[in-house]
Amino acid sequence: MRQGENKRSAFKRLGTNRANRIIKDISLLGNLSNRHNYSYTEDDVKSMFGAIEEEIHLAKSRYLVSLKRGRRIKL
Repeated sequence: MRQGENKRSAFKRLGTNRANRIIKDISLLGNLSNRHNYSYTEDDVKSMFGAIEEEIHLAKSRYLVSLKRGRRIKL
């Protein structure tokens, strides 16, 4: 966190930068689908996107668990 920056603004700044970087990298990954320039198999594609999807699921799960911890029952 930068000096004088609160947690919320740090999250927004870092989250925006990191998400945009991921989106750009996924777009670049899509460029590899050009069969005139690259050779790949269906297994290659399944392996690559399977790993990406697993990491997305794990990252998202960390947020959901964190959010659920803060919940309290009020009777």
